Amino acid sequence: MDDNIETHTFLYFAYGSNLLKERLQLKNPSASIHCVARLKDYKLIFGNYKGLASDRWHGGVATIENSPVDEVWGVVWRMNVADLESLDSQENVRLGAYSPVEVNVKTRGQELNCRTYIMNSCIYAPPSPQYLKVILMGAEQNGLPKNYQEKLRSIETNKYEGPLPVMAELERIMKRAKERANHRSDA
Repeated sequence: MDDNIETHTFLYFAYGSNLLKERLQLKNPSASIHCVARLKDYKLIFGNYKGLASDRWHGGVATIENSPVDEVWGVVWRMNVADLESLDSQENVRLGAYSPVEVNVKTRGQELNCRTYIMNSCIYAPPSPQYLKVILMGAEQNGLPKNYQEKLRSIETNKYEGPLPVMAELERIMKRAKERANHRSDA
Protein backbone atom coordinates (compact mmCIF):
# COMPACT_ATOMS: atom_id res chain seq x y z
CA MET A 1 0.00 0.00 0.00
CA ASP A 2 1.39 3.38 -0.99
CA ASP A 3 0.50 6.22 1.33
CA ASN A 4 1.79 8.89 -1.05
CA ILE A 5 -1.12 9.74 -3.34
CA GLU A 6 0.94 12.52 -5.00
CA THR A 7 3.23 10.12 -6.87
CA HIS A 8 0.36 8.44 -8.71
CA THR A 9 -1.77 11.49 -9.43
CA PHE A 10 -1.52 14.85 -11.12
CA LEU A 11 -3.52 18.08 -11.09
CA TYR A 12 -5.37 19.09 -14.25
CA PHE A 13 -6.84 22.58 -14.75
CA ALA A 14 -10.01 22.38 -16.88
CA TYR A 15 -11.65 25.48 -18.36
CA GLY A 16 -13.84 24.08 -21.19
CA SER A 17 -16.21 21.12 -21.47
CA ASN A 18 -14.15 19.22 -18.87
CA LEU A 19 -15.50 21.59 -16.22
CA LEU A 20 -18.46 19.20 -16.21
CA LYS A 21 -17.63 16.16 -14.08
CA GLU A 22 -19.73 13.79 -16.21
CA ARG A 23 -17.95 14.96 -19.38
CA LEU A 24 -14.46 14.43 -17.98
CA GLN A 25 -15.35 11.11 -16.38
CA LEU A 26 -16.62 9.66 -19.70
CA LYS A 27 -13.03 8.68 -20.45
CA ASN A 28 -11.22 9.59 -17.23
CA PRO A 29 -12.98 7.83 -14.35
CA SER A 30 -10.34 8.69 -11.76
CA ALA A 31 -11.00 12.46 -11.89
CA SER A 32 -12.05 13.94 -8.55
CA ILE A 33 -12.52 17.62 -7.83
CA HIS A 34 -9.65 19.29 -6.03
CA CYS A 35 -10.78 22.93 -6.07
CA VAL A 36 -11.96 25.88 -8.14
CA ALA A 37 -9.12 28.15 -9.27
CA ARG A 38 -8.25 31.01 -11.59
CA LEU A 39 -5.52 31.45 -14.14
CA LYS A 40 -4.30 35.04 -14.38
CA ASP A 41 -3.25 36.81 -17.59
CA TYR A 42 -5.14 34.45 -19.89
CA LYS A 43 -8.50 34.63 -21.57
CA LEU A 44 -10.93 32.00 -22.79
CA ILE A 45 -11.39 31.87 -26.56
CA PHE A 46 -13.04 29.49 -29.03
CA GLY A 47 -11.68 28.15 -32.26
CA ASN A 48 -10.53 25.16 -34.22
CA TYR A 49 -7.11 23.67 -34.84
CA LYS A 50 -6.06 24.94 -38.30
CA GLY A 51 -9.71 25.89 -38.84
CA LEU A 52 -10.88 22.25 -38.92
CA ALA A 53 -14.31 22.25 -37.28
CA SER A 54 -14.81 19.81 -34.43
CA ASP A 55 -16.85 16.78 -35.51
CA ARG A 56 -17.63 16.10 -31.88
CA TRP A 57 -19.01 19.57 -31.10
CA HIS A 58 -19.83 21.15 -34.51
CA GLY A 59 -18.15 24.47 -33.81
CA GLY A 60 -15.27 26.15 -32.11
CA VAL A 61 -13.91 24.57 -28.94
CA ALA A 62 -12.32 26.21 -25.91
CA THR A 63 -8.72 27.20 -25.56
CA ILE A 64 -6.86 29.91 -23.70
CA GLU A 65 -4.45 32.58 -24.85
CA ASN A 66 -2.16 35.06 -23.11
CA SER A 67 -3.98 38.25 -22.27
CA PRO A 68 -2.61 40.53 -19.55
CA VAL A 69 -5.27 41.65 -17.02
CA ASP A 70 -7.72 38.90 -18.03
CA GLU A 71 -8.37 35.71 -16.09
CA VAL A 72 -9.85 32.28 -16.72
CA TRP A 73 -11.75 30.42 -14.01
CA GLY A 74 -11.78 26.66 -13.98
CA VAL A 75 -11.70 23.47 -11.97
CA VAL A 76 -8.60 21.68 -10.75
CA TRP A 77 -9.11 17.93 -10.95
CA ARG A 78 -6.91 15.35 -9.25
CA MET A 79 -6.41 12.44 -11.64
CA ASN A 80 -4.54 9.16 -11.71
CA VAL A 81 -1.44 9.14 -13.88
CA ALA A 82 -3.07 6.13 -15.59
CA ASP A 83 -5.65 8.53 -17.12
CA LEU A 84 -2.98 10.79 -18.63
CA GLU A 85 -2.93 8.98 -21.96
CA SER A 86 -6.72 9.08 -22.20
CA LEU A 87 -6.78 12.81 -21.41
CA ASP A 88 -4.04 13.53 -23.98
CA SER A 89 -6.02 11.52 -26.53
CA GLN A 90 -9.23 13.45 -25.80
CA GLU A 91 -7.27 16.67 -26.36
CA ASN A 92 -5.80 15.33 -29.64
CA VAL A 93 -2.23 15.87 -28.45
CA ARG A 94 -0.76 13.33 -30.89
CA LEU A 95 -2.50 15.01 -33.81
CA GLY A 96 -0.94 18.28 -32.66
CA ALA A 97 -4.27 20.03 -31.99
CA TYR A 98 -3.45 20.82 -28.36
CA SER A 99 -0.22 20.99 -26.41
CA PRO A 100 -0.03 20.10 -22.74
CA VAL A 101 1.44 22.95 -20.67
CA GLU A 102 2.15 23.57 -17.00
CA VAL A 103 0.37 26.58 -15.50
CA ASN A 104 0.20 28.09 -12.02
CA VAL A 105 -3.35 28.72 -10.87
CA LYS A 106 -4.49 30.53 -7.74
CA THR A 107 -6.96 29.22 -5.21
CA ARG A 108 -7.72 30.72 -1.81
CA GLY A 109 -4.31 32.30 -1.45
CA GLN A 110 -2.26 29.34 -2.61
CA GLU A 111 -0.72 28.58 -5.97
CA LEU A 112 -1.00 25.17 -7.63
CA ASN A 113 1.03 23.84 -10.52
CA CYS A 114 -1.33 22.10 -12.97
CA ARG A 115 -1.38 20.51 -16.38
CA THR A 116 -3.68 22.14 -18.92
CA TYR A 117 -3.96 22.24 -22.70
CA ILE A 118 -3.60 25.06 -25.22
CA MET A 119 -4.73 24.77 -28.83
CA ASN A 120 -2.11 25.09 -31.57
CA SER A 121 -2.77 27.00 -34.83
CA CYS A 122 -6.12 28.23 -33.50
CA ILE A 123 -8.51 29.81 -36.00
CA TYR A 124 -11.26 31.66 -34.14
CA ALA A 125 -14.76 30.18 -34.49
CA PRO A 126 -17.86 30.43 -32.30
CA PRO A 127 -18.88 27.37 -30.27
CA SER A 128 -22.07 25.39 -30.82
CA PRO A 129 -24.86 26.15 -28.32
CA GLN A 130 -24.54 22.56 -27.04
CA TYR A 131 -20.81 22.93 -26.33
CA LEU A 132 -21.37 26.22 -24.52
CA LYS A 133 -24.19 24.59 -22.53
CA VAL A 134 -21.79 21.88 -21.28
CA ILE A 135 -19.32 24.58 -20.17
CA LEU A 136 -22.12 26.51 -18.42
CA MET A 137 -23.37 23.34 -16.72
CA GLY A 138 -19.84 22.65 -15.47
CA ALA A 139 -19.39 26.24 -14.29
CA GLU A 140 -22.65 26.03 -12.35
CA GLN A 141 -21.98 22.50 -11.03
CA ASN A 142 -18.68 23.66 -9.52
CA GLY A 143 -19.75 27.10 -8.31
CA LEU A 144 -17.50 29.25 -10.51
CA PRO A 145 -17.98 32.97 -9.67
CA LYS A 146 -21.38 34.32 -10.77
CA ASN A 147 -19.88 37.18 -12.80
CA TYR A 148 -17.70 34.69 -14.71
CA GLN A 149 -20.76 32.53 -15.38
CA GLU A 150 -22.54 35.63 -16.73
CA LYS A 151 -19.58 36.30 -19.02
CA LEU A 152 -19.81 32.71 -20.31
CA ARG A 153 -23.57 33.08 -20.91
CA SER A 154 -22.95 36.12 -23.12
CA ILE A 155 -20.70 34.22 -25.59
CA GLU A 156 -22.11 34.16 -29.13
CA THR A 157 -22.67 30.68 -30.57
CA ASN A 158 -22.93 29.40 -34.14
CA LYS A 159 -26.60 28.43 -33.51
CA TYR A 160 -26.04 24.81 -34.65
CA GLU A 161 -29.22 22.78 -34.03
CA GLY A 162 -28.30 19.35 -35.40
CA PRO A 163 -27.71 16.18 -33.39
CA LEU A 164 -24.59 15.73 -31.29
CA PRO A 165 -24.02 12.14 -30.09
CA VAL A 166 -21.70 13.26 -27.27
CA MET A 167 -24.42 15.60 -25.95
CA ALA A 168 -27.04 12.83 -26.03
CA GLU A 169 -24.65 10.56 -24.12
CA LEU A 170 -24.00 13.23 -21.48
CA GLU A 171 -27.71 13.91 -21.04
CA ARG A 172 -28.35 10.16 -20.52
CA ILE A 173 -25.60 9.93 -17.89
CA MET A 174 -26.84 13.02 -16.05
CA LYS A 175 -30.43 11.80 -16.11
CA ARG A 176 -29.34 8.45 -14.63
CA ALA A 177 -27.31 10.23 -11.93
CA LYS A 178 -30.30 12.41 -11.05
CA GLU A 179 -32.59 9.35 -10.88
CA ARG A 180 -30.11 7.58 -8.58
CA ALA A 181 -29.91 10.67 -6.34
CA ASN A 182 -33.72 10.91 -6.21
CA HIS A 183 -33.95 7.19 -5.48
CA ARG A 184 -31.50 7.59 -2.58
CA SER A 185 -33.41 10.55 -1.12
CA ASP A 186 -36.69 8.58 -1.30
CA ALA A 187 -35.23 5.68 0.67
